[in-house]
Amino acid sequence: MLKIKRLYTFVIQTFLPVFAMTFVICLFIVLMQFLWRYVEDLVGKGLDISVLAELFLYAAFQLIPMALPLSLLLASLMAFGNLGERLELLSIKASGVSLLKAMKPLIILVAFISIGAFFFQNEAMPRIQVKLRALLWSIKQKSPELDIPEGSFYSDIPNYNLYVKKKNRETKMLHEVMIYDTSKGFDNMAVIVCDSALMRGSEDKTFLLLNLYHGQQFANFRQADINSTSSRSNNQFVPYSRENFKEKEVIIPFNTGFDRMDESNLEGTQISKNIVQLSHSIDSMSARLDSVNIRDRKIIGQHTYFSYRNTEAYQNRLKEADSLKVEKPKALQKKEQPAKIDFDSLLNSYSRDEMAQHLMSAASEAENSRYNMLESNQKAGLQKNIRFHEVERHRKFTLSFACLIFFFIGAPLGAIIRKGGLGMPVVVSVALFIVYYIIDNIGYKMARDGVWEAWQGMWLSSFALFPLGVFLTYKAMNDSALFNPEAYGKFFRKIFFIKVPQKISEEDRTVIINNIPGISEISNLGLDGETIDNLQAMDEEHLRDINKNYTQYGYAKNMQLATLIILKARGADINSIVDNQSYEAAGMDYKNFCKSSVLTGIGYLLAIIFLIINVPGLSIFIYVSYLILFVRSLTYYSMFYASAKKKSKIYHIVVSIASFAAYPLTYWYIKKDMEKNLKELKERAII
Repeated sequence: MLKIKRLYTFVIQTFLPVFAMTFVICLFIVLMQFLWRYVEDLVGKGLDISVLAELFLYAAFQLIPMALPLSLLLASLMAFGNLGERLELLSIKASGVSLLKAMKPLIILVAFISIGAFFFQNEAMPRIQVKLRALLWSIKQKSPELDIPEGSFYSDIPNYNLYVKKKNRETKMLHEVMIYDTSKGFDNMAVIVCDSALMRGSEDKTFLLLNLYHGQQFANFRQADINSTSSRSNNQFVPYSRENFKEKEVIIPFNTGFDRMDESNLEGTQISKNIVQLSHSIDSMSARLDSVNIRDRKIIGQHTYFSYRNTEAYQNRLKEADSLKVEKPKALQKKEQPAKIDFDSLLNSYSRDEMAQHLMSAASEAENSRYNMLESNQKAGLQKNIRFHEVERHRKFTLSFACLIFFFIGAPLGAIIRKGGLGMPVVVSVALFIVYYIIDNIGYKMARDGVWEAWQGMWLSSFALFPLGVFLTYKAMNDSALFNPEAYGKFFRKIFFIKVPQKISEEDRTVIINNIPGISEISNLGLDGETIDNLQAMDEEHLRDINKNYTQYGYAKNMQLATLIILKARGADINSIVDNQSYEAAGMDYKNFCKSSVLTGIGYLLAIIFLIINVPGLSIFIYVSYLILFVRSLTYYSMFYASAKKKSKIYHIVVSIASFAAYPLTYWYIKKDMEKNLKELKERAII
């Protein structure tokens, strides 16, 4: 009996519920997109619930190829993100199981899903697409339900315009009705005006029956011997008929039923064929296209600009030339060179009128050749049909491969991010799927329009994302810190030549902490007994707040040392306090900022000068250089205020924008403020 390891069972049980949930959510989202796309074709047509349910069922099946890759990406990212967030993935790795081995059951499961997706695309999708297209076409062709508004003309009935001043919804009577009938042509239009009318549909839903009460009908009087054009030119009136009635019945052709399109009309298209049928159709159309090309080449040889070659005189000259070549020695034949024609001198020998005549004749002959000799429309139709069939054939495979790619992107990415739930995974999944969807659409259009080969366009998205899946899998297996901000910060500082001041070493920190007096010496700081008792009664959070902001509270420096003594006596961690109050680190950031600001100021002045003189190429270089120098100075500014007195984000944003626009002016303000903060930092520093 085949036994599955408990680890594999645990991983599968973690993945399957998440996959089922994400698949339903993704399918619902794409189904809503389908609904918004065709909502105008569905509203106001009185469709039965069964027809709408059938339409949404076919649409849901047809949208599975779009929802399945996205759901696999989101589910794998969430599953492994949950494992990483709960430290279960860490436990698995600590027990000696690699990430790839932990992914093994899901790899097998996703492989079976991909195989099932292939058979779904090949066998079920052709039938689904035929039924969906036929049903959509039938719905679009269905006439809308009648909803005649009050006080305006209604023109949704073909060849009729109706105006109703008032409607009685209880009795369904229409009052003060005006009807314009153009079913016999605009020149023979009839106008009906009545006090009231009753409208109903026929039993077979092919006609509208109007019972009109107390009205008149005006219509043009048709006479065979009257020429309407001549009568209008002679300002004569066209005769018309007038009819008064108490009750009149009018029958208007209007199909309100739902007629289904015959699905056999779509059987010959590429959407209704599987791989075998598509390959057979491509082979037959390619053979037909080859025969058309062979025939066209023969026609071109007989009817092109070189048609003189088909004349008897030209053929005789060719035979004479061949006979001369045979009679002459080979040495002479090699030495002979064909005569060169100087086309410039030939063209200059013609006058301007003769040249225009020859060019017009050549253009006319080219047009005749294009329309008469080549069956361009037939060939273009065949080539287009072949492309559509090839695109559909490749589509059968791309879905399965996309499922595998998205799994190998989502699972390693979830192991690296270690965030579960519907927050970060949803954002990352949607962003990746949008990139995939855009690339896939670009490739599809390129292949459909014949710009690229069919396999190049249809596999473009897979080729683009496959390296990403390999890269993420490799990084996750080696526990690489792919999303470690510190690593990217080091890379950024290395590019911009940013110096980072050294932090306090462990030895220096130990010396500083040991130099802090004991709790028995707190009375020697000059504080009264009540203040000392209040400090000892405070919790750790309040003591840290006073230590950091004692100047704002109006205390002296001895208050800072008193809080440190109490925190040390309680055994609290005061390493962060020592590090954050490093005066030397802040002073180094200040010096680096001043040195970098000199270069930034020079870059700013050069940027202003080249903005005025605008030297192409060099101006762009100056602008980019100033931007780099500005970012470098702004980095030193941020590093300084990480150690100095904190300020609001709005303050830093305003200062940054003002500095970029007028750096030399804002530099002096920033420098003065930094010196002030540096002085305060020195006063409360422990070192």
